Amino acid sequence: MSRSTVETEPGGESPPPPGDDHAFFGQPRGLLTLSGLEVWERFSFLGMQAILVLYFADTVAHGGLGMSSGTAASVSAAYGTLVYLVSVAGGWLADRMLGSYRAVLWGGILIACGHYSMAVPTATMTWVGLGLISAGTGLLKPNVATMVGKLYRTDDDRRDAGFALYYMAINIGAFAGPLITGWLGDHRGWHWGFSAAAVGMTFGLIQYVMGRRHLAGRKRAAEFALAPDAMRRAVLVIVLGILAAAVLATLLALVGYLTMDRFVDLLTLISVIAPVVYFVVMFRSPRVTDAERGRLRPYIVLFLASTVFNFILFQAYSTMMLLAASNAETTILGYDFPASWYASALGAFEVALAPVVAALWVRMGHRQPHASNKIAIGVVLGGLSFLLMVLPTSGHSSDDYLMSAWWIVGSYFLLGLGDILLETSGMSATTKLAPAAFTSQTMSLWFLSLALANGIQAQTVKLYDDVSKPAYFGVNGAIAVAAGLAVMALAPWLRRTMHPVH
Repeated sequence: MSRSTVETEPGGESPPPPGDDHAFFGQPRGLLTLSGLEVWERFSFLGMQAILVLYFADTVAHGGLGMSSGTAASVSAAYGTLVYLVSVAGGWLADRMLGSYRAVLWGGILIACGHYSMAVPTATMTWVGLGLISAGTGLLKPNVATMVGKLYRTDDDRRDAGFALYYMAINIGAFAGPLITGWLGDHRGWHWGFSAAAVGMTFGLIQYVMGRRHLAGRKRAAEFALAPDAMRRAVLVIVLGILAAAVLATLLALVGYLTMDRFVDLLTLISVIAPVVYFVVMFRSPRVTDAERGRLRPYIVLFLASTVFNFILFQAYSTMMLLAASNAETTILGYDFPASWYASALGAFEVALAPVVAALWVRMGHRQPHASNKIAIGVVLGGLSFLLMVLPTSGHSSDDYLMSAWWIVGSYFLLGLGDILLETSGMSATTKLAPAAFTSQTMSLWFLSLALANGIQAQTVKLYDDVSKPAYFGVNGAIAVAAGLAVMALAPWLRRTMHPVH
């Protein structure tokens, strides 16, 4: 929300200072605070993610968990599914109980505690840490993106550029995180890498609290807070529900029914059901106007496009990591590096390309492509990044070959450009299309597309060990390209039904 639309908030809090509106490269000063938080959150999350699948697949003797490649990738994807499923609860808690500022703060605290837990070199603390990180990320991710949207009016042409800069900041963390955690994991041990992630999240929390006065829309209470009696009942239900789920899961695990495979399958099932239920609830809600309901219909297309693209993107940290570790050279220009550093290439490309994309959108103004076309192009680029991998993985009589590092770097270039186009436009469109009564929860719905992508991935990557690499990357890439072309074909209808959103 720009300065002209920010009002004095209840409880004595003041809006951001008047000079904030163009203080950060022509963007609101609050964008710097939120981007700074995301730098460190992504440093910790993706730094850990870059080595997580390698830690799962490493032998017990070398400090890993000894999983097969397919199982390691599936469990890693299931963890990602859980992270984004919890974002639904995070959006609801922000809207109805905590408010966005406090939801982000408590989310960051849980994430930091989770990473510190993973620094303890035991398998039990690894699972405890992943649980805490899942809960914390579910609180933080949907709500910090919503807070970025509150810095702008709906018709502010800087909005997409602001999200592009915000996404560039995210990818500074995505670039730096794997460099630090990957080197520590390779040279000192996996849990040293997890320790670096913990320190990074701590830095993020410190700068977030210090810059809170620059944030638009922060309040002591939630925007659509529950009545006091309903609030007490909700707290009781949440606490009892968590305890009951923990007890039930423990009992099922002890009797041997809740295995890792069944838990992964359960998360995939929930990731399919949850967005369907959520769309139904929003369409039927009496608090959603007819105009808002009309804009939700094209949003379903954007949701599915996000799912397809992120199904490819998240494999940059699973199957692509495994491919890099086993079949790619880890030397560039005579310098040896850990395989996990490939993940930094993705962040580096997005850091370099995001300001270019942001400047292009600002220069084009209202002449820039419609949000649906930006998203469609992103999906096509994601598919091409996988199709590219068909070439170096084809024509080998055994699996002991080594491809040039530049193949994976090239794939990550296409994926990074697609990610900038899709995620920035998708998050921006989400904040524009969101019904007023479901602001944070609609952003949670966008993250449910990430949960669904991970849920599908958790099943698909099980085939990684069973089919040829050209077939695996070729089929998945072709599906993504076809999906992107389908969204382009729907562009006229999307422009009409998303109006006045550009």
